Amino acid sequence: MTRALFIIDVQNDFTERGALGVDGGGAVAAGVSKLLAEHPLAYTYVFASRDWHDIGNDNGGHFARDAAPDFVTTWPVHCVAGTAGAEYHPALTTDAVTFHIRKGQGKPAYSIFEGTTEAGETVGALLSEHGVTEIDVVGLATDYCVRASTLDALEHGQHVRVLTDLVAGVAAESTATALAEMAHAGAVFAASDVVE
Repeated sequence: MTRALFIIDVQNDFTERGALGVDGGGAVAAGVSKLLAEHPLAYTYVFASRDWHDIGNDNGGHFARDAAPDFVTTWPVHCVAGTAGAEYHPALTTDAVTFHIRKGQGKPAYSIFEGTTEAGETVGALLSEHGVTEIDVVGLATDYCVRASTLDALEHGQHVRVLTDLVAGVAAESTATALAEMAHAGAVFAASDVVE
């Protein structure tokens, strides 16, 4: 059994005071760092994704440029490549990250599987190449990128566990819907204290 951790989009723009800040985002960043510090051998591989959107265009309609964002398919400008908003939250320690994944370069992207490493490697190929069969998922936001990444991991044939104290959602209703959808697809939910 080879276990990996997916750290989804723990970035400044998705945490408090960011362009699309999620309440509890900073606590998630600190909690993930604590998990990795206390359990350095729990994960063979650690994948961390970031939105890494292009500057100067609407990223395939993802940015609301000419109208107000609908917060469903169009969003305020966020996580533009090379800006402070796109950087990992300062409370997130990234020393243990094996693969840094950038997604949303010129297009909408919610799932970590839509991104690549700087060398162009896909997440699906890396999981297969390294024999990963079990994935724990943490990060932001539960109802968007955590949801999409979890569903894609299940589709990829992984056994997926969402660590519910290390995720945070945008809104209560959409978060509840996302959790139900992930559970229906086969995800398991647990608190991070189950990690050994």
